[in-house]
Amino acid sequence: MAMTMTGEVALSASRETVWVKLNDPAVLKACIPGCETLDKTSDTGFSAVVKLKIGPVSATFKGSVELSDLDPPNGYRISGQGEGGVAGFAKGGATVRLLPPAEGNDGCILSYDVEANVGGKIAQLGARLIDGVAKKTADQFFNNFAEAVKAG
Repeated sequence: MAMTMTGEVALSASRETVWVKLNDPAVLKACIPGCETLDKTSDTGFSAVVKLKIGPVSATFKGSVELSDLDPPNGYRISGQGEGGVAGFAKGGATVRLLPPAEGNDGCILSYDVEANVGGKIAQLGARLIDGVAKKTADQFFNNFAEAVKAG
């Protein structure tokens, strides 16, 4: 089952500051809902363990993430995949861009375009439920990330 999400969030810090935080495993681990571990495996790679509940299904996903098309401090491409055992799998990617703010404002705009595919037991739950959980999880991440940026 495929899904897409796009959005923007206004952040109260420069693109350079946000870029550093987007590449900091400790900041990302604290911001990703359900993230149990996030370890840097290379200059552009991470391994992660994330526990999620999607409707009646709880699963621990173990996966990897790779960054590409790095253009500091303007953005990058994230590609990843995770296995959740009997619950299924998820794989996908996102393009993340850091844009200048609207005229007269400080900070920057974080823009994202996400595409993901899920399969297995979680895909059987239905598109409306999965889309709702995905949107809620993304909103939680970006709210947490905005707070992390604000806190410095």
